[in-house]
Amino acid sequence: MKRLLFVPGSLRAASASRATIAALADRLDGQAEAAVADPGVLPLYNADVIDNPDVADWIEQIRAADGLVFVTPEYNYSVPGVLKNAIDWASRPAFESVFKGKKCLVISVSGGALGGVRAQGHLKYILHGMLAEVFAAREIVVPFANAKIEDGRLADDAILDFAGATLESFIAAMG
Repeated sequence: MKRLLFVPGSLRAASASRATIAALADRLDGQAEAAVADPGVLPLYNADVIDNPDVADWIEQIRAADGLVFVTPEYNYSVPGVLKNAIDWASRPAFESVFKGKKCLVISVSGGALGGVRAQGHLKYILHGMLAEVFAAREIVVPFANAKIEDGRLADDAILDFAGATLESFIAAMG
């Protein structure tokens, strides 16, 4: 069975990112195993730090996953600092990191009308720069996400059906 690592771009327990992850994980129904990373446990990136156990665990989570599913909000027209920090930790050594060849799917959420599309573009650019394989699909954006959360899960059937179908294609593409 394929292993997915969901990576939320928000620290907040009740965030739209985490609610979207919970709703999508519910829909996996035996198609893949799901784990959720916690980028908030990582220290700020510092190349002088070489033996942090949280960093080692994060890198191993990525290595063990068949694919990563990023679900990120948009902060100030880009990716949140906590997500960029997590990526920076796992991006070394350059062009030979755990991200090289790693299959990735990007989803964005936002409290506004654009659904985080600018953050999504920036995240894809960052992932391409590390030689990750960003899944080519129509973009999954969740506009007005905070208003669509019920009981800790995204409750928008149209978006979840669309995202679920893309997630199924992503899993199938993993071989």
